[in-house]
Amino acid sequence: VQLQAFGGGLVQAGDSLRLSCAASGRAVSYYTMGWFRQAPGKEREFVAAISWSGGNTDHADSVKGRFTISRDIAKNTVYLQMNSLKPEDTAVYYCAAGIYSSSSGYSTSPTGYNHWGPGTQVTVSS
Repeated sequence: VQLQAFGGGLVQAGDSLRLSCAASGRAVSYYTMGWFRQAPGKEREFVAAISWSGGNTDHADSVKGRFTISRDIAKNTVYLQMNSLKPEDTAVYYCAAGIYSSSSGYSTSPTGYNHWGPGTQVTVSS
């Protein structure tokens, strides 16, 4: 599967953005999909995941209540709706795909995903 994330940009604190991750080569419903982010000088960190069944989602504590992961199988696309953005959300955001046998399986570690797309920059000004 090939992944392409887009939708990033420069916004002000409190604004919203929706990131999209378009998949090609295989259906997103075959994979558990994750969003990660990496700020300068920091390690890549988990943001959100949705299991291949779509029945299980998880969000990092730092974004719970503000970010929501979802997917559109018909468009073969996974989304990350980001509301109430904060300057600390500034990072390059990556989407990733992993294979799990469990219908609810996912990982919060980057090592749990073996397909990655190029990132999209999100910058939130104060």
